[in-house]
Amino acid sequence: MSMTLIKRDAAETILREHGWLSYQSRGFQSEVLRRSVLLHFLPGQVIYRVGDDLGGIYGIVSGAVMVNTAPPDHAPRLINVGAHGFWTGEGCFLTRGPRRIELRALVETWLMYLPLDQMDQMADANPMVAHNFGQIIMSSVDALIRVIHDLQKVDPDRRIASVLQRTASIGKLSLPLTQTEIGTMARASRRQVNAAMKRFTENGWLKTSYRSITILNAEKLRLFATADDI
Repeated sequence: MSMTLIKRDAAETILREHGWLSYQSRGFQSEVLRRSVLLHFLPGQVIYRVGDDLGGIYGIVSGAVMVNTAPPDHAPRLINVGAHGFWTGEGCFLTRGPRRIELRALVETWLMYLPLDQMDQMADANPMVAHNFGQIIMSSVDALIRVIHDLQKVDPDRRIASVLQRTASIGKLSLPLTQTEIGTMARASRRQVNAAMKRFTENGWLKTSYRSITILNAEKLRLFATADDI
């Protein structure tokens, strides 16, 4: 498999302009990026698993990741998909506990990784940076609130549209998501997903091929998904 290369300066620009890091001061951005390493993951490759040892934070430069989690003693299940600008892994820094989610590359993905010891060094030099890192968890909470809200929709078609619309930040990238995986995120059966996908395709909102989905009109999906919201 050929590898898509991304230059370091281009990767840093993406993270400065999208997601959590874009809201931080220029000096803090530079310090995070100076201490980080650029990593490459192939489709399906595990970045970390539930229960893994302490580690640092990851920011998506390009590609997409699957976010899998579950309560203790249950198998992790797919709950969301992260795209460029998405950061996660802050739990180890905040709690000194092991990983609580599983992160897996959905497609070929480039990530910026800031090791935990580098985070600790930054916090030792300036305790206020702990607040900067703590903001990542609020982004995760916002995403979780969105997931819960979408799952509370009564109409399965609107739940499915909500799940698909959440992947829109990935852009025109084709996602190798199965109907079963979409059903898991949308609390819908495979039959319901299949029927909804056919309707959405006929409307021109997306296109599908074998194990692949491309969002063509995220705004139409959003309008349909939120039609019953108050």
